[in-house]
Amino acid sequence: MSKNYWLFKSDPDEFSLNDLKKSKNQTTFWNGVRNYQARNFLRDEIKKNDGVLFYHSSSDPLAVVGYCEVVKEGYPDHTQFDPKSDHFDPKAKKDNPTWFMVDIRLLKEFKTPVTLDQIKANPKLKNMKLVQRGQRLSVMPVTKAEWEEILKMGS
Repeated sequence: MSKNYWLFKSDPDEFSLNDLKKSKNQTTFWNGVRNYQARNFLRDEIKKNDGVLFYHSSSDPLAVVGYCEVVKEGYPDHTQFDPKSDHFDPKAKKDNPTWFMVDIRLLKEFKTPVTLDQIKANPKLKNMKLVQRGQRLSVMPVTKAEWEEILKMGS
């Protein structure tokens, strides 16, 4: 099976790369996604060992700050069933869950974050979904060439 690549966006006020670094084995579940297209990626397409670019959104600067690998494939997001959670969904059913998550593990933090401005300025990344108009998903696919270019820029 071929390896796929993804970009996961996170607001660092909610969960940052530093939070991931403090997690047990630098591993965490990626929960709280409440968009159906992103959910479908998490549930159906993201597989163990896939690569993940960790992107800080709603921050200054907006940037890819490191990369991870998927260590557990899609399974029901427990927060959809918790009325105390910000991600609670009263319509979700335990026997037919609506929302899914994966587990990721940090592989490397970039010494220098790769900013959105740098990505936009790089002609090799001009077709990256992150820079396309209307692309606001918190989970999106990345090509192998884009993955390699971002890793090169971040090293």
